[in-house]
Amino acid sequence: MCGIVGLFLKDKTLEPQLGTLLSDMLIIMTDRGPDSAGIAIYGGTVAGKAKVTIQSAEPAVDFAGLEADLGKVGISASAIVKIDASRLADIRAIFADIRPNVRIMGSGESVEIFKETGLPKDVVARFDLRSMSGSHGIGHTRMATESAVTTLGAHPFSTGADQCLVHNGSLSNHNNLRRELIRDGMTFETQNDSEVAAAYLTAEMAKGKDLGQALTSALDDLDGFFTFVVGTKSGFGVVRDPIACKPAVMAETDQYVAFGSEYRALVNLPGIETARVWEPEPATVYFWDHEKAA
Repeated sequence: MCGIVGLFLKDKTLEPQLGTLLSDMLIIMTDRGPDSAGIAIYGGTVAGKAKVTIQSAEPAVDFAGLEADLGKVGISASAIVKIDASRLADIRAIFADIRPNVRIMGSGESVEIFKETGLPKDVVARFDLRSMSGSHGIGHTRMATESAVTTLGAHPFSTGADQCLVHNGSLSNHNNLRRELIRDGMTFETQNDSEVAAAYLTAEMAKGKDLGQALTSALDDLDGFFTFVVGTKSGFGVVRDPIACKPAVMAETDQYVAFGSEYRALVNLPGIETARVWEPEPATVYFWDHEKAA
């Protein structure tokens, strides 16, 4: 099962509504996955600065005094830790030293990732996702099949700066890929096959590929059934495996591109009645990028 949603805004006047639109899309998909849910929001960049979204199973313990401890190394803290972009590569080591039980959900100049066990409506309320603005975002509600129901096992998975992935399906060669990626220097926090897919894309983009090229390579290197929706700092991509048995529908207007596991996730979007609506083709990459827009 699992439910996926995504929204890439072309019209900047809609950016203040991104959190609300994406939250409503995800809540409609609740019955596709009641175990956990999450949303990634892209936006709010500040030159030279980066953001790190953090999570703890015991926030009362781990967040107590955190701001003061991070202040000792020159970092301001809240649920979103803001740092100089030059320090992004060091942030995991810093947390491993001062708060080893805190987990980093996502990091980069643009992305903020919020995920937790439970229903989409509860995750939306807990993190006040409706109040968030941005240029694009993706979301996921999970029905676990191959790994535990935990916050770390929830989607989106982020394995690189400003990159994240949501997935409906299952990969058959994820164990072999995980071993190869570990040899290449990637690290993993879960046994989830979707984290392997995210790490694969991170590794391919580290070779100089853009998101569209990395997704094209995935069609050759990933085995199994999958629908991926992927976000980068400025991009938004979709791909389905060659058999494409997992449901998917897309819509495009002059204002946005939208993705849903089912059409009902899209019905409340502005102007949907005049949108071009289609089912994404098997083994076909769909890719939009704000930096490459005409």
